[in-house]
Amino acid sequence: MTDPSPLKLKPRTLAAQALGVIEPTTKGIVPPVHAATTFLRDPDNQYRSGYGYGRPDNATVRQAEAVIAALEGADEAMLFGSGMAAATAVVLALDPGAHIVAPRVMYWALRHWLTVDAARFGYRAELVDMTDLDAVEKAVRPGATQLVWIEAPGNPLWTVTDIAAVAEIARRAGAWVAVDSTAATPVFTQPLALGADIVMHSATKYLNGHSDVLAGALAVRDRGHPLWARIGAWRARQGAVLGPFEAWLLLRGMRTLDLRVRAAAQSAALLAQRFSQHPAVAQVLYPGLPSHPGHAIAARQMSGGFGGMLSIRVAAGEAAAIAAAARVTVWKRATSLGGVESLIEHRASVEGPGSPCPPDLLRLSVGAEDPDDLYADLDRALRAASA
Repeated sequence: MTDPSPLKLKPRTLAAQALGVIEPTTKGIVPPVHAATTFLRDPDNQYRSGYGYGRPDNATVRQAEAVIAALEGADEAMLFGSGMAAATAVVLALDPGAHIVAPRVMYWALRHWLTVDAARFGYRAELVDMTDLDAVEKAVRPGATQLVWIEAPGNPLWTVTDIAAVAEIARRAGAWVAVDSTAATPVFTQPLALGADIVMHSATKYLNGHSDVLAGALAVRDRGHPLWARIGAWRARQGAVLGPFEAWLLLRGMRTLDLRVRAAAQSAALLAQRFSQHPAVAQVLYPGLPSHPGHAIAARQMSGGFGGMLSIRVAAGEAAAIAAAARVTVWKRATSLGGVESLIEHRASVEGPGSPCPPDLLRLSVGAEDPDDLYADLDRALRAASA
């Protein structure tokens, strides 16, 4: 009697079991940390084990990469020491002088790097309203634009870009499309299936989910593209690979990814609805609200939820927003997002001059706490700050 054909497992199962890999020596269901940095050569000086030195890759890193690739429906994935290391590797693999189109509203550190540091390497970044397809079409230059960078939803205003439409514009011009899907996570959005070439994650955030790992990830639709090989070579030569213990922690975090992000999205949707009716709140920015200008596109390209991130604009202005953030106790005043603890931040203060973030805005990362406790804490702070 032959064994039945293997089941086609869903992403939630693949993540929960870390692809079901069993450690062969002990039969442990939790993988070990492969800490070795160098490996024994065969008598003829070959490395038939597939490992030669720890800087290009690592067995624990490879396992975490395999899980990410499976979650994204990707051909292959690569892990880096941080989200910024992953994002900048894509740009640094382009040809010298390449033109890049990126959104005006995006992760502040990468926005700054593209407009300041990348120029020192000869790259030319043009920031546009990525929700305006006409503006994207005008910005993309056939023969010159090599990369169109999308962030969806866009931090911290949670703008929604039509990934499929922008990917089509880029494809006609011969440009690659990379999507920062950190906030959406592979649970809610599959950028590669929508036409993107690369999907990027700050794995520090939702993929890990416990505020104890710095990591970045790239996943590619076609590993045979020459740009992917250049990214891999850049990672190896610059030593930007993730460490084995961090990769192990990331594997652990991804086992609960589906549960965590769905719980956070459910709470975020509830809080968005409640705060949209709050007397101290002028506007709630959350793609799951029908009033959000990108809601229809988000509903089309996000499946099962709209994420755990939202922002509120405080009716009494900047001073009241800062004062409200100072008064919370359940929410934690800290930079980052995607962890099990809920975070609040006045982004304009953090980003400084040149920030496109309104001064009355508070960015909220909803965690795993009871949403009633989160609402009560921020409600009390808003009322006191706005009195």
